[in-house]
Amino acid sequence: MSKQSKIKILILDDEKQFTEELSEFFQNSGFEAYEANTEREARKILISLDIDLLILDVRLPGVNGLDILKDVKIQFPDMEVIVVSAHGDMDTVIKAMRLGAFDYLRKPFRHIDIQIAIERTQKYIQLQRRLKQMEEKNSLISKTLEEKINRQFIGVSPQILNVLEQAVTAANYPEANVLITGESGTGKENIARIIHYSSKRKDHIFCAVNSSAITETLLESEFFGHKKGSFTGAISDKMGFFEVSNEGTLFLDEIADMPLTLQAKILRATEEKVITRVGDTNQVHTDFRIISATNHDINSGVENKKFRLDLLHRLNTLHIHIPALRERTEDIKPLLTHFVNVFATKFNKPNIKVSKDVFDALLNYDFPGNVRELRNMTERAIILCKGNVIGINDFPVKPQKNSTTEETAGSVNLKTNELNLIQKALKNCKYNHQATADALGIHRDALSRKMIKYNIGAGKSQEEITKL
Repeated sequence: MSKQSKIKILILDDEKQFTEELSEFFQNSGFEAYEANTEREARKILISLDIDLLILDVRLPGVNGLDILKDVKIQFPDMEVIVVSAHGDMDTVIKAMRLGAFDYLRKPFRHIDIQIAIERTQKYIQLQRRLKQMEEKNSLISKTLEEKINRQFIGVSPQILNVLEQAVTAANYPEANVLITGESGTGKENIARIIHYSSKRKDHIFCAVNSSAITETLLESEFFGHKKGSFTGAISDKMGFFEVSNEGTLFLDEIADMPLTLQAKILRATEEKVITRVGDTNQVHTDFRIISATNHDINSGVENKKFRLDLLHRLNTLHIHIPALRERTEDIKPLLTHFVNVFATKFNKPNIKVSKDVFDALLNYDFPGNVRELRNMTERAIILCKGNVIGINDFPVKPQKNSTTEETAGSVNLKTNELNLIQKALKNCKYNHQATADALGIHRDALSRKMIKYNIGAGKSQEEITKL
C-alpha cells in the first residue's frame, strides 16, 4: 500500500504508553498513525492533516470525550471515530453511537479486537472512496461543483464535451456576457450554473429570471427596483434584479420573449452597469454578469423587429449552443443509466436493469423534449415497472428518426412549425393552457402571447379551436 493510499489514524488518549504502543501496532499494520495526548494536540493534527479515523478515549483530563466526538463529527463529518474507554457503561456506548461513533471498545482490548474494528472501518472508508470515484467518473463535472449546482452533468459525446469546454472557458472570463442557445430541455440553465460556480463570481448570487414569466407592467420594477410610494402597491423600497446580482450573475432565461419596451433599458444597464430605481433619481452602480438563454432562433427575432440587434451583440459576447439530444445519441445510454439509478434509489427498487430493446427504441426516438423528456420518461418507467427489468412497454415511444428528412422544403418554415406545434400541444393537453405551456417548456404567459400572435382561438368556441 503506497503512502498516499494509507489510512490515516489519529490516537487521542492521555496515556502516552497506550498511544505509543497502539501507534507502533498501526504503523506495522500498514497504516499511517499519529499520536495526541491532549485535546489541543489532537485539534492541531486534525486541522493540518486529512485524518480518516480517530481513536478517541472517552475520559480525558478536563474534557469529556463525547463532547470532542460531537464537535469532530460536525467539523469533519466524513471522518470515522472508534471510541475506547476503561470505564465504559451502556449509557456511554449508546451516547457515543448516537453521536456518530463507528465502534466502541472497552480497555483493555487485544490487538486483534482493534484490528477487526479497523478493518471494518477501512472497508467502509475505501467503499466511500470508490463510490466518490465512480460518481466523478460518470459525471463530467466534479463532485464539489455538482453539489453547488445541485445536479449532475452526464455525457460522453464530442458535442457535449465541447459544450463543457466552452463553459469552462466562459467561466475564466467573468466579465463577459454569455448567450446559451438550444432546444427546450437541453440543459441551458445547467450550463449557466456551471459557468457561474466555476468563475470568480461563485461566492455571490446566481439570480435566475424567466423573462417571459413576469407581467409586462412589473418588468421595469422587477429589473430595476423601485422607491417606496413610486406606484400603487410600492409599500417599501425594493432592489431589482440588477442590484441583487451585484458581483454575481444574472441569468435571463427565455430572453427572446422580453418585450421591446424593456430591451433598450436592459441594453443601457448592461453597458453602463448603472441603474435607477423606478420613482427615484439616484443612480446605483452594480457589477453583474449576464448569462442569457433562449430556445428560439433569436436572429429571426432580430429580422422580424422583435429583438434589438444592439442588445443581441451586447449579450452575445460568448455564444454556447447545446445540441439536441437526437444529435448526440452517444449520450442517451449514459443518461438513461444515470436516471435509472437515481429513480431506482428514490423509489426503493434496487437491481433494476434495462432491456436492450429499450436502448434500441430510444436511439430511434427524436426526443422533442430532450434530456428533460428522457428524465421524465425514466421516472415514469421506474414507477410502472413490475419486475426488475424495464422493458419496451415501460417506454411507449414511437420511432421518429428521419421523418423530418422526408418532409418537403416548405415544412421548414419556422412560423408554420411553431404554430403547428402549439396547436398539437393544445390538443394533446385538452386545451389546458398550463399543461400545454409545461409540455412546450415555456411559461404560461409566453404561451398566451404566442396564441395571440398566431390568432389561435381568438373569438372561437372550444369546438372551433379543435378545428384549427
